[in-house]
Amino acid sequence: MLNAIPLHPVVTEVTQKITERSKASRARYLADMTAARSAEPPRKHLSCGNLAHAMAACDQTDKDLLAVGRAKNVGIVTAFNDMLSAHQPYQHYPDQLKAQARELGGSAQVAGGVPAMCDGVTQGRGGMELSLFSRDLIAMSAAVAMSHDVFDAGLYLGVCDKIVPGLVIGALRFGHLPAVFVPAGPMSTGLSNSEKVRVRQLFAEGKADRDALLAAESASYHSAGTCTFYGTANSNQMVLEVMGLQLPGSSFVPPSGGLRDALSRAAVTAAFETAPAMGELADEKAFVNAIVALLASGGSTNHTLHLMAMAAAAGVKLLWDDFAKLSAVVPLLCRIYPNGTADVNHFHAAGGTAVLIGNLLDAGLLHEEVNTVAGFGLNHYRATPKLEGDKVVWDTSLTASLDEDIIRTAAEPFSANGGLQLLTGNVGRSVIKVSAVAPERQKISAPAKVFHSQQALKDAFAAGELEQDFIAVLSFQGPKAKGMPELHELTPVLGVLQDRGFKVALVTDGRMSGASGKVPAAIHMSPEALDGGNIAKIRDGDMIHLDCIAGSLLVDGEEWLEREVQMPEIAQQGYGRELFSGFRSLVSEAEKGGSFFNLGE
Repeated sequence: MLNAIPLHPVVTEVTQKITERSKASRARYLADMTAARSAEPPRKHLSCGNLAHAMAACDQTDKDLLAVGRAKNVGIVTAFNDMLSAHQPYQHYPDQLKAQARELGGSAQVAGGVPAMCDGVTQGRGGMELSLFSRDLIAMSAAVAMSHDVFDAGLYLGVCDKIVPGLVIGALRFGHLPAVFVPAGPMSTGLSNSEKVRVRQLFAEGKADRDALLAAESASYHSAGTCTFYGTANSNQMVLEVMGLQLPGSSFVPPSGGLRDALSRAAVTAAFETAPAMGELADEKAFVNAIVALLASGGSTNHTLHLMAMAAAAGVKLLWDDFAKLSAVVPLLCRIYPNGTADVNHFHAAGGTAVLIGNLLDAGLLHEEVNTVAGFGLNHYRATPKLEGDKVVWDTSLTASLDEDIIRTAAEPFSANGGLQLLTGNVGRSVIKVSAVAPERQKISAPAKVFHSQQALKDAFAAGELEQDFIAVLSFQGPKAKGMPELHELTPVLGVLQDRGFKVALVTDGRMSGASGKVPAAIHMSPEALDGGNIAKIRDGDMIHLDCIAGSLLVDGEEWLEREVQMPEIAQQGYGRELFSGFRSLVSEAEKGGSFFNLGE
């Protein structure tokens, strides 16, 4: 079915502005990719010694194919480790992908691995300070893997947080080649996310012991596969699918079973036959589609950083203003935890990405005429994968939501606006996720309480010092100061205080987990404290006004702006300041995404 619905004028306007803003940098990127592609198949340029090294460990069948140089050879870049539940299923993927490549008359090799840390493990620990830095390390590792000049396409195996954005950035350095991303799927539904949060809050209040907390957490995170809440990992999958970098409907199929195996084989086929050069696919329209789907689904605020860095790697310049303008017209069409009770398995069962993308196309909110790994046109992504024998086929019969408590149409949305808001004012610029914040909590005026660590706030809570309306301010958490760690350990404490009837919120130059939501949190504050940002000048008692509807964040008066910034001793310690000094020197302000691979003026 052809999409005859006219594009929404704001989507058109934002796309045009991005295109004009990116004209020079996008042209340079495409010229680089054209130059790389204009050469003969890369292996023909290798000396015999180079080629011998590249195929020394191959069996004779693959050696014969590689020596002739006519058959395609695909590079596999994997983020496998068996500490991440989401990435454990990748252990046996290379053998499956290689077997399918041989079926198609070609070959595949594991080009390299990339580091993959788990934010769920490092939350509240020193390692969280390295989390955002790891994105650029992953990008470099992926680029190193593909740099051997022996591959005709790439298959990228990654799911979580910084891993997928890093892989995208690295893959775009080789954007003259086709690239297909191969997901692994979510774990089955365990203890509900709302019950898990309830036990966390009881523990924060001292009403549940560690054994009860561990039992609840283990019942929630219980097997191989992605965590089931709609945080950054699952937002990654939504973004990749709507950008056309993954096969239709492949994001939330369970990790084990015939359909998942068939989808993995089909990804190889796409890399060989239908996927265009990645640099052509990842254009301005694709990134606008990604923002729209993120907003409509209530996705992770982390993508206000990651999408900008990913786009910059393709010569496309996104701004937070683009998110804000789109959020004003893109309705919220999904209720997935934390902005609802459903998890991603329930979302998938209700129709999943096929129904959501179809609804957005029908509302004129997505560009249909785009390149994808499944072929030209986003209408390919209205389809749902099904198994016939051992092959995957795509069924287009499902066109409406099977559960309107989870997925709705643009005509009857959960909210008229998207899930993200840009906040501006005399503190700086920040973003806030509003999709899970109750309407009566989207406008708060309260005195500041300033902290410089999560533990300091938790200690104040334990001492009974926070039984009042207040806005917590955590400064010196930015990318240059401390790696911009997620501050997810604050969620249970602030949630308890909110449930007790207090008006509470958070303002920080750090980040919050993609799973956070019900407590208003103005995050990614820019300029950050270490750059002399005004957030570092706020003191206890300053009256702060946070207004999600108006998009403003203001501190009363002007005298506070004359204060000197003093960096606390605690902000000078930790992995984020002791390691990766080279990263810190190149990280730009939070709004610019901060990537080694940024292209621009």
